[in-house]
Amino acid sequence: MHPAYSVIIFTTFSGAGYGLLFLMGLFAAGQWIEPDRWFGFTGFFLSFTMVVSGLLASTFHLGHPERAWRALSQWKSSWLSREGVLAIAGFVPFSLFAFGWVIYESHDGAWRLFAILTVLFAVLTVYATSMIYATLRTIRAWFNRHTVRIYLAFAIWTGSVWFNMLAHLFDLHTPGIGMIVVVTGVLALWLKRKYWVFLDTSPTWVPAESATGLGDLGKVRLLDAPNTQENYVQKEMGFSIARKHSVKLRRWAFFGYFLIPWLLAVGTVEAEPWLKIPAAILAVVVMMAGTMLERWLFFAEAKHTVNLYYGAQDS
Repeated sequence: MHPAYSVIIFTTFSGAGYGLLFLMGLFAAGQWIEPDRWFGFTGFFLSFTMVVSGLLASTFHLGHPERAWRALSQWKSSWLSREGVLAIAGFVPFSLFAFGWVIYESHDGAWRLFAILTVLFAVLTVYATSMIYATLRTIRAWFNRHTVRIYLAFAIWTGSVWFNMLAHLFDLHTPGIGMIVVVTGVLALWLKRKYWVFLDTSPTWVPAESATGLGDLGKVRLLDAPNTQENYVQKEMGFSIARKHSVKLRRWAFFGYFLIPWLLAVGTVEAEPWLKIPAAILAVVVMMAGTMLERWLFFAEAKHTVNLYYGAQDS
């Protein structure tokens, strides 16, 4: 598939924003962090900014962005519509949770309910985003059990790196936050590794014989191309990346989305005070860049079954 930058920005930043909201809600509901006003204000400002900018970026991939609101009416059958509904509905508990934390410096009592709802809506919205791709049967790279797991894991992992940075900025870091960073980073690495192994080792999803209905005649191959130059379908659905480039980019993505930020974030737990904040900020920057590369590969390595009609050997 052609990697649209608007969708890459959307899935990367909205995922990180919801991951940060998830952790703020989780730590507030468990009373594991002090309701510092400026910590809360900064955290909510960053998460809301990432979520809103990501959602706005996603509309630029539409042919008519001004009609994006119409997609909300199809929530009974469309995961894209459900994602939009959940994203909008989620701003109610998100805002009330933020109001209690920032204005009243409290996430106890009734405010804890909004913290729990924030956790719930953050998970459901990211889940709905992942299901947009996981339900596309024509794309083997997405129609599998790994897609949802990766989206959820990366949301929590990227959110934890942001949360770790904020905790150091406001001197509220705890061993629990360090443990979250360690666990979520390893989880994201493990699930992404399993996904790449799946792509490299799983058999062809739909062979040309099955796609054309000519399997009874034996091996099917294209004699002549159906057109003389690439059309829109081939450009959007037939984007390809050389295997050697794919391996190299996966390696860079590994260093960017996991290894470097993981070492930096974990290192801040025992680092000198003057080094903690710069290392935590650098971890966020590298992690976001690496995650965008990982997400670019998620789209670039996906092959649509329609390519079989244009001479591709597998889907």
